[in-house]
Amino acid sequence: MRYLSTRGGMSPRTFTEILLTGLAPDGGLAMPEAYPEISPATLESWRPLDYPSLAFEILSRFMDDIPADDLRTLIARTYTPEIFGSKDITPVQTLEPDLHLLHLSNGPTLAFKDIAMQFMGNLFEYVLAKNNDELNILGATSGDTGSSAEYAMRGKQGIRVFMLSPYGKMSAFQTAQMFSLQDENIFNIAIEGVFDDCQDIVKTVSNDQAFKQQYRIGAVNSINWARIAAQVVYYFKAYFAVTRSSGEVVSFSVPSGNFGNIFAGHVARMMGLPIRKLILATNENDVLDEFFRTGLYRPRSTAETRQTSSPSMDISKASNFERFIFDLTGRDAERVKELWKSVDQGGSFDLSGTDLWAKIRDFGITSGTSCHAERINTIREIYRKFNVLIDTHTADGLKTGMALREPGIPLICLETALPVKFADSIREAVGFEPEQPAGYENLESLPQRSERMAADAEQVKQFMASRIDSSDKINKS
Repeated sequence: MRYLSTRGGMSPRTFTEILLTGLAPDGGLAMPEAYPEISPATLESWRPLDYPSLAFEILSRFMDDIPADDLRTLIARTYTPEIFGSKDITPVQTLEPDLHLLHLSNGPTLAFKDIAMQFMGNLFEYVLAKNNDELNILGATSGDTGSSAEYAMRGKQGIRVFMLSPYGKMSAFQTAQMFSLQDENIFNIAIEGVFDDCQDIVKTVSNDQAFKQQYRIGAVNSINWARIAAQVVYYFKAYFAVTRSSGEVVSFSVPSGNFGNIFAGHVARMMGLPIRKLILATNENDVLDEFFRTGLYRPRSTAETRQTSSPSMDISKASNFERFIFDLTGRDAERVKELWKSVDQGGSFDLSGTDLWAKIRDFGITSGTSCHAERINTIREIYRKFNVLIDTHTADGLKTGMALREPGIPLICLETALPVKFADSIREAVGFEPEQPAGYENLESLPQRSERMAADAEQVKQFMASRIDSSDKINKS
């Protein structure tokens, strides 16, 4: 398996060559030259596999430069009942006939990001040790990626994490999860702005090739292909949980901010998983919904981006959307580069009336949106009807999925976080406090540490350089 850039400026590379780099040198995103094709017979042979075995079958097709025994060991070390609460790893709960909830939030930080991030922590450590190298991870989070990355990388040899988050715009629980960590290799930077400002800084730093090489900068956001590949696995696992044969089709409803989670579903569909629809759910920041309804992709300005009760989706520039457009264009890197020239300059593009818009329906993605009142009502109704408590993002997915579902087609809604992370909204919806999982009871009262900064890439680079240089001096002495 070789990897290319969505913008065409990278020679084919192996998986481990793109693992530690984040953005491609030309500013694009790494994509496999072709998706592995899974035949119905192979698909059926995977049905009885447990999660680690299924993960190996899928990930070995994307990571074929890692020796099979080593990859099996990394996967086995990651996907354990001790880390994820059960041997199912991602259990499926049936709410009613043809309506299912895929539980993805039983990892250390109570969010779906743990599924991929725990694996990446082991993967990074393995590759760095093999190459006797170090990595300084720069990431941006709207709430859950940051804590998942930090918990996966804390204490790992040869790794430092610099995580940017929008100052004052995460829930108190999300903030405490990150800022209470005292590990010496974890650095939290609170940016005065919104998530898109944080993401723009990550891209600016990643595009500074001299700085990136000097300070060995890598990425854990879903711009990193390993994140996408690891998330593909649970689409297959959920499909097997609700079907009896590979002739059946299902649909998925996915709360979407940076387009990474649903893009993993797109990859699964391209590989041959019988997915009829991928239902994309947004909150009030509805840039992606607007595109799939109208063909206009118009990222919002910082001032236009709204702070909502599903804050992990308060995003208006979805990084992984570029990967989807790459597939939509038939992998025409020049066309992608031209479209993103406008986006990178703060503009938009409109595909309505073009040959590309006519192809959209071939990819099975449809969309809808949810507002605060609707998600609160969904939380309340799901609890009343099924005695199941869901978080605000999952509520966006259920509200949109149930509105767009088709009769007779099983719908699997992705749960993306536990309710405790958004206690204010849960209280508003059902009138009581969400349950605190064991070990998290006093999280918000722990001491917190972070650096507050303006939305300035140069200031972030100076901070990173000073911490890396001082740490290197200590290590050498």
